[in-house]
Amino acid sequence: MESAIRIIDAINYAIGRGIMWLAVLLAIIQFSVVILRYVFSIGFIPMQESIWYMSGILFMTGAGFTLLADGHVRVDVIYREAKPRTKAWVDLIGTLVFLLPVCIATLWLSWSYVLNSWRVFEGSTETSGIQGIFLLKTFIWVFAVLVGLQGVALALRAIRFLKGDTDTYSAAGISGGATG
Repeated sequence: MESAIRIIDAINYAIGRGIMWLAVLLAIIQFSVVILRYVFSIGFIPMQESIWYMSGILFMTGAGFTLLADGHVRVDVIYREAKPRTKAWVDLIGTLVFLLPVCIATLWLSWSYVLNSWRVFEGSTETSGIQGIFLLKTFIWVFAVLVGLQGVALALRAIRFLKGDTDTYSAAGISGGATG
């Protein structure tokens, strides 16, 4: 169980740390688009569309890392002050009842949507736009798999604590989460 948790955490950590740099690139390109458009009256469609691509890739791919860091938004009215055992139960039940079914449903419901996009190599509606919408839509699957895997690690971490295999409990696989 511990090795599975470590492997999943390592995958999402590596991907999350790597994809973080996309946020810097996104900010630089967004700034450049604004300067080009409003100072020089130049519009460059591929550059503008790249912002959509980077935003989608950043958020879809980084969601598993955010779950690893316990950075997702939750209603903390009860959870924040709860005992570690209660937190473990909330995380376990929430993962099994909500998170994993949503990840499975996302894969299931997006299957034909993404495949149809690949069949026609869907691209931009703009002539000079980025012709890779089919690639962007594939990140729906990346999102579901990475968040689902991290959900499995979260559930295993909670089970390990509830079984008494560890003395402390934290939903975060790394330090620096939004809640504790």
